[in-house]
Amino acid sequence: MDEPKGLVLVVEDERHIADVQRLYLARDGFGVHVESDGRAGLAAARRMHPVAIVLDIGLPGLDGIAFCRALREAGDWTPVLLVTARSEEADRILGLELGADDYLTKPFSPRELVARVRTVLRRAAGPPGGPGAPAGSVGAVGRLVLDPAGRTVHRDGEPVELTATEFNLLAHLVRHAGRVLSREQLLSQVWGYAGYRDTRMVDVFVSQLRAKLGDASPIRTVRGVGYSAADPGA
Repeated sequence: MDEPKGLVLVVEDERHIADVQRLYLARDGFGVHVESDGRAGLAAARRMHPVAIVLDIGLPGLDGIAFCRALREAGDWTPVLLVTARSEEADRILGLELGADDYLTKPFSPRELVARVRTVLRRAAGPPGGPGAPAGSVGAVGRLVLDPAGRTVHRDGEPVELTATEFNLLAHLVRHAGRVLSREQLLSQVWGYAGYRDTRMVDVFVSQLRAKLGDASPIRTVRGVGYSAADPGA
């Protein structure tokens, strides 16, 4: 039997959904721990240090938004996959802004869930920019210094805390500086979602990057097309 790929924490209060998530993740080689309450889930995350968290937004005790906020404020950047209802768009966007890495909307295929977990883990492992990207190919851009090997960003010498997805998006844009990339291209090249229709996620992550990088951000909007990176000091 293959070695487990790591522990995934599932925080879901609907028992039948949690059971299906546990079954399919376990079949793929993950260890799985399930909690049905937000506070218990947060305690489990701090105690068990999972490789990823599958987090429902509508939880009793502590909802998914507060859970994600508490996790990130404590400096825990474990990849988080939000699970939401179709009516929870505002919460979904807020969750991404608070540092969630991806989301799924109910109802969803359990195979899609497993694929998304695997994808967020690949993005967290890097290197950004796809297979074969040179480890030291980003370096300095304006007032920023990106270290792909250490997956860190410094602005004016001070570290900037980024999620794995935020780092990958920034590094990909910087690596292709001067080239305009559409939202669809970014979803395919950074997220690995070819043909994915919900491009709003790209806008949310770009907005979050700009908020964290301030006036040192190299990201430019090309209206009607997408985004590009340029040296803001140029």
